[in-house]
Amino acid sequence: MNENVYDFNPNDVKLVACDMDGTLLDESSHLPSETFDLVKRLYDKGIHVAAASGRRFDTLQEFFAPVAHLMDFVASNGAQVVVGGTLVDREVFSYAALKRLLSVVRSFDCLEMVVYDRTNSYLLGEPDRFIKEFDKDLPNPIRVDDLPAPGVSIVKASVFCSESVMDMAYVLTRELESDFVFAPSGNVWIDVMQQGVSKATGIEQVMAVHDVKPAQLMAFGDSMNDYEILRMAGHSRAMENGRYAVKQISKKVIGANTEHAVQRELAELLEALA
Repeated sequence: MNENVYDFNPNDVKLVACDMDGTLLDESSHLPSETFDLVKRLYDKGIHVAAASGRRFDTLQEFFAPVAHLMDFVASNGAQVVVGGTLVDREVFSYAALKRLLSVVRSFDCLEMVVYDRTNSYLLGEPDRFIKEFDKDLPNPIRVDDLPAPGVSIVKASVFCSESVMDMAYVLTRELESDFVFAPSGNVWIDVMQQGVSKATGIEQVMAVHDVKPAQLMAFGDSMNDYEILRMAGHSRAMENGRYAVKQISKKVIGANTEHAVQRELAELLEALA
């Protein structure tokens, strides 16, 4: 990151893409109330706003209920993409690949696995083994001994790790890199993403619909599943509370989510456009 050579023109911004946990949400995983007015004002200025999150689409809709009709959504780490209220993509996990993942997970006593369909969380382990954190709030949990039947459309998968998250993300990558990408998320979770599916591929679809170029994208993030979007965006913003790597590759490091730093940055953008 080198802010000294970064020339920012607010008029260049046509799309704002924002992560949720650790970024737009506060320390209690709540959406600060001023966010709704900011979304409306950006929309009125002709700037699209997209939530890009590991959370599912139904959860994101609940967060943004007053302004959801003005927004686009890249949910489940790119597996669900909704633009202008229309589902433009849904990437479903391969049942066979999930079986391979479950086999590896069960070979380590520090790992547990959760898969999600559109409304439920399927816990492939004892519920008291899991610690809820960030976007892993495990809505509608169902304890199961095996994966749901192949006919159930799984749009998201996560691995809970009670020991050495970075080490185990490396192990999972070595074992299954032809199937998945593994990104540490929070302190005890690893996001499981299908090869070729990420928040960035979802945002690229949003950009295509709105005819937005990477140079016109402002993106906010804090974690490794935000890396590709921040790398792509002409105006990348990493959180002060974010991971070292995303801060290094971003054009600018702003404050922490506990300070409502994204909301402050968007207010400054709107002030510059006034």
